[in-house]
Amino acid sequence: MPRSAVAIALPPAEYAAVSAQLVEAGYEPIEVSTADELEALLQVRHDIGVAILDGENEFDRTLEMYALLHDEGRNIPALMVVAVRALDRMSLAGRARVNDEYFTRPYSAESLRWRVEAMLIRAEIPVEDVSGGVIDGDSRDATPAASTDREPPRGQIVIVFNPKGGVGKTTIAVNVAAMLQIKKGQQVLLVDCDTVTGHVASSLGLENIRTVADAWTEDLNTGDAETFAEIASRHQNGVSVLVMAESPLHTEILEPKRVAEAITEACHVFDWVIVDMHPDYGPLNQVIFERADKILVPVTPDVPAIRAAVQLREVAVELDIRDRLAMVVNRANSGVSVADMERTVGMPALAEVRSAGMLFVRAANEGRSAVERFPKEKVIEDIESLVDRMMATRDSGEAKSGQGFMGIFSGGHNTNPSMRAS
Repeated sequence: MPRSAVAIALPPAEYAAVSAQLVEAGYEPIEVSTADELEALLQVRHDIGVAILDGENEFDRTLEMYALLHDEGRNIPALMVVAVRALDRMSLAGRARVNDEYFTRPYSAESLRWRVEAMLIRAEIPVEDVSGGVIDGDSRDATPAASTDREPPRGQIVIVFNPKGGVGKTTIAVNVAAMLQIKKGQQVLLVDCDTVTGHVASSLGLENIRTVADAWTEDLNTGDAETFAEIASRHQNGVSVLVMAESPLHTEILEPKRVAEAITEACHVFDWVIVDMHPDYGPLNQVIFERADKILVPVTPDVPAIRAAVQLREVAVELDIRDRLAMVVNRANSGVSVADMERTVGMPALAEVRSAGMLFVRAANEGRSAVERFPKEKVIEDIESLVDRMMATRDSGEAKSGQGFMGIFSGGHNTNPSMRAS
């Protein structure tokens, strides 16, 4: 079946590499060098599914091209290479159309290919044949394509939670977010909802950042309500980082329902909202539990952590969220059988992350995730396996739709046999 064409405005060497990947995937790459060329192309071709634009080297040209993608009733997604200094001017920090994405150099042509494919799938863009009819599977008619105006699927809210501290919640949250953003081409908002002991920002070397409490206090004076996407700070790896409050004494403005609604709203901008939570069952956590698609429960192979996870399983029944829970066995190579942990906790192990404490510490000391700092280490393969399983449940539509994590990964067996602890 013919697939969408992709307009590409990149330097010649980059165009050659990217177009080769797209041709291999079955797409037709079309090179454009000026806004006039793009305008002429859009007049005669109605199967352009995505445009790849260079906002780093040719910023003004990119603005012209971007406008053309949305002129005359068009709604063609843009995938833009953007320098960090240009993010605000491009209105990408929460103001761009939800089906647009950006990337930064350096990048791989293969990763760009997968991002293009994901954008087309999310936008549900049909492919037109040369006669102007829409090809949808094996059926054809002369109806103009209109599905590009559909709102793309909502992003996923993933909570990282255990009622016991010290089990690696922040480590898991930071590195899952980085893996999704850097290696999986996803747009990620990482939220630190731990207003007492949270250290997401410091782990990523972000200092003196504007918090939600700061922004909402300012909003009382200005009357301008800001979204989480607008308040968040962007880390060098591309992840948007949001901190609720700098001090536990300044949280009175963080009304739980408003926080939960803002997190839900962020799902229209981001593919994933990863929430690192304080180990308690307070009102804020409870309303976020209700909104969660997935709840990752890091558990270390020790009695206090296992007991806390058992307690969570029982509380989750009362809160009606048990089918969203999935255990992540952290420090898995510590001599305790994962199968025994599954039986004791009564929760399936979605993934296992081996012990690599010093690598995470060294990365945090440099203000980076271990995914960035130590990409070839075995523990990063564990993080990637966890992320792949998260994405699989999202793409299958099974998470939070009846079967959930408990149904998919039940059976009292380890989902990663190559890493079973002895």
